[in-house]
Amino acid sequence: MRIRNKIATAVAAAVAFAILGSGVAPTDAVAGPDESYQRGPDPTKASIEAERGPFTVTEVPVARGNGFGGGTLHFPNDTSQGTFGAVAVAPGFTESELFLRWFGPRLASQGFVVLTIETNSVFDFPSSRADQLLAALKFMVEQSRAKDRIDTSRLAVMGISMGGGGTLEAAVRNPALKAAIPIVPWNIGGGYAGIRTPTLIIAGQGDIIAPTPIHAKAFYDSLAPGLNKGYVEIAGGGHVAPALPNVTTAKYSISWLKRFVDNDTRYEQFLCPIPKDPKTSAFLGNCPHS
Repeated sequence: MRIRNKIATAVAAAVAFAILGSGVAPTDAVAGPDESYQRGPDPTKASIEAERGPFTVTEVPVARGNGFGGGTLHFPNDTSQGTFGAVAVAPGFTESELFLRWFGPRLASQGFVVLTIETNSVFDFPSSRADQLLAALKFMVEQSRAKDRIDTSRLAVMGISMGGGGTLEAAVRNPALKAAIPIVPWNIGGGYAGIRTPTLIIAGQGDIIAPTPIHAKAFYDSLAPGLNKGYVEIAGGGHVAPALPNVTTAKYSISWLKRFVDNDTRYEQFLCPIPKDPKTSAFLGNCPHS
């Protein structure tokens, strides 16, 4: 059984690279699906809410090209614990990468390689942003300064507003992604029953730009019943608040990435049972996670 698990994981990593258009051999692909890629000390409520995690981080600019508009690469300096999962993060309509750059050090210091991207045009729609998120992952594992620190079988996407819509579209196109976190996602006519990637949607209760019944909550409801999925609605939050630096978005994003990109069940405690969080107006999910 263990040999079959290893083969299945290696095949999944190869599929991820085929979809990204890469011929590079994946790393860490021999670990079984029940094995954890724990990075860092045992987590606590304080550690997931902190502005920085246990890893010191290097940040380097990334030039425009390679299918997206450039951005900033953030990666842990520690190379003693093995490779890390990689996360690409896209901004919303008319927004620059500066708006979401805070995610870079916040996530990277918890043990991820993170690329916060500029889009080719601030007016790009979700479909184009999906292309650019996948292009950014391809750049990260093939060309970036941190490429040797990345486990190519453990990739994830995040995005804000139309970048959140792009995050959902990217998960449709690449079922081998380990996690997707669309934040206040905006898209027209999106239904996502075909997504196979564990997906956490973060919304704002008072969002009038992407009203939750039409966008975030409708997208969550369209996800398959058996999918590992979550819906966090920030109490009183509008369209912008969940994307600005805040503890609620950060701690659940970190926990989701740790749980599904790293398969680190130490973080399950922050997601299941469903938290009773006074900062949220709704918290849905399918606990326990499989």
